[in-house]
Amino acid sequence: MRKLFVLGLISLLVFSCGNKQSSEQSVEADKLEFDVQNLPKKSALNSGASEAVETWAEFKDLDMAFDGLYAVENNEELILLIDEFIEKQNALAVSNYPEIFDKPQVKSRQKVFKTYILKVKATLEYRKDPLEPTIEMVNAFNGLRNQFNVMVNYNLDTKMILDE
Repeated sequence: MRKLFVLGLISLLVFSCGNKQSSEQSVEADKLEFDVQNLPKKSALNSGASEAVETWAEFKDLDMAFDGLYAVENNEELILLIDEFIEKQNALAVSNYPEIFDKPQVKSRQKVFKTYILKVKATLEYRKDPLEPTIEMVNAFNGLRNQFNVMVNYNLDTKMILDE
């Protein structure tokens, strides 16, 4: 009985020393820092799209919050910013779109943007490197902004095409 107790005590000491190394690795994973240097720049709106968006307060709020992405210094700030993106995007989804942007093409790109916001949030919750999903999110937001430019420059009359 005594030998079994000593053997159990020795095995307990060996296993507890092994767990110490894995806890050190998890501390290193928590210290991942977010670097905004590698993010693509926000695409510009042309003058027609800027005028149409000027009266759309929900999009302006989201756009201003998106500018804060380039000032993020660590993962904790990014987590707070992503939560703000989710709130602003949900407000944008239920808002009244300007007539020129009340089209399925714009709404689908907005849903893609929401998908990538949630992907970044999941990456942060699992404590992984958020750089790649954040780049995808920026590209999705740029796609939304580029669609605004396309909608303003699109001047074909679909009614005339469908009547013939």
